[in-house]
Amino acid sequence: MKKSLGAKTLVYPTPVFVVGTYDKAGKPNAMTAAWGGICCSQPPCVAVSLRKATYTHGNIVERRAFTISIPSEAHVSQADYLGLVSGRSVDKFAAAKLTPVKSDLVDAPYVKEFPLVLECRLVQAIELGLHTQFVGEILDVKAEESVLDGRQLIDIKRMEPLVFAPDTQSYYGIGRFVGKAFSAGKAI
Repeated sequence: MKKSLGAKTLVYPTPVFVVGTYDKAGKPNAMTAAWGGICCSQPPCVAVSLRKATYTHGNIVERRAFTISIPSEAHVSQADYLGLVSGRSVDKFAAAKLTPVKSDLVDAPYVKEFPLVLECRLVQAIELGLHTQFVGEILDVKAEESVLDGRQLIDIKRMEPLVFAPDTQSYYGIGRFVGKAFSAGKAI
């Protein structure tokens, strides 16, 4: 029997996104966010929801662009730090000893040390209450060669992305392989 937990922001797993932006003065900023995911296949789009109070929110509105860098397990401390302090008062890249890289395609930086990057042009902002959902068209995905397999696809075991458990506010790695999508169900 299932027990009701009430209306909560609870889905498993949630991604750990690091959203990169420039402020009005051109200072790079990065913020950890977990409310997001792929939201369209064609054109390829990703959505991330941010509170209006965040520095990153205003930067996205101003610059109409953002990046999403996906941290690996090795960068859990830096990823967490980027969500603890505000870019209004701290140079988060310098404090976390991370390197901002200017995107060639959008007006936003990404994190050099993180293995996967999505470069996004803002296409829509949807007011949802406490959060604004920013939908970005993915103009390019960049991956470190070390996380690619022989077919030039991302190997999740090499990448070791972080996931977030919202109810316990904990980070985890990805578990073992259990089946191939669009194939495992054919046995039924």
